[in-house]
Amino acid sequence: MTESRRFERVAELIGEEAISRLRSSEVAVIGLGGVGGHVACGLARSGVGRLLLVDFDEVTETSLNRSPFATADDLGNAKVHAAAEYMHRSCPDTEVRMLKDFFHTESAERILHPAPDAVVDCIDSLAPKTALLAYCVDMGIPVFSSMGASGRRDPSQVRVGDISETRGCPLAKMLRKYLRKRGITTGVSCVYSIEPAGEHSLPPDREDIVLERGRVRNRIPSSIVMPGIFGYALAGLVIDHLSN
Repeated sequence: MTESRRFERVAELIGEEAISRLRSSEVAVIGLGGVGGHVACGLARSGVGRLLLVDFDEVTETSLNRSPFATADDLGNAKVHAAAEYMHRSCPDTEVRMLKDFFHTESAERILHPAPDAVVDCIDSLAPKTALLAYCVDMGIPVFSSMGASGRRDPSQVRVGDISETRGCPLAKMLRKYLRKRGITTGVSCVYSIEPAGEHSLPPDREDIVLERGRVRNRIPSSIVMPGIFGYALAGLVIDHLSN
């Protein structure tokens, strides 16, 4: 299969020039849980030429109901390794870099220098999520962020918009509060849901996360459906941004 045939239908949708821009672009996906895995797959299969995949966690049994790339054979392996292996098999013409790393203020420049063409935030811990969004806004890097997908079941209530427009999402509410402390009120494109999910949908609200262990666990109910919808919506926003 040739690359030109592989992305033929995408080119018919967005145009040859847009495909060329996608092929020459690099996108960083930070966080490879339910949402991030779908984002990465959507970007690779749509023609994005280079992906930087960043995650600190390993594949567990409870990952398997949401991940588009992980299988039982991946249990105990780093998510970035499992995702990269999947990409090599399914999208061999996409260049994949992987970092088994935990994003925080001190690691920001190491992870995102040189700056990619876009960043997708799929982190599910509040402090590092805030750090990533603030860094991207401050550095002028286009950033697209997932709000809370877990604990929700109704696809009709999913929305896209600037973070200043978000409503009905406890995670978005807390994130707006954290970002305001850094002087940021806008400039982050989001996918969110207005479906009530309760306070249990909030991620850990801790500044003292033990970096060596990654994120603090906070089990939230979820199937593959809503993370998949969020992920492909984010991929669509990134594709539109890069192709335009």
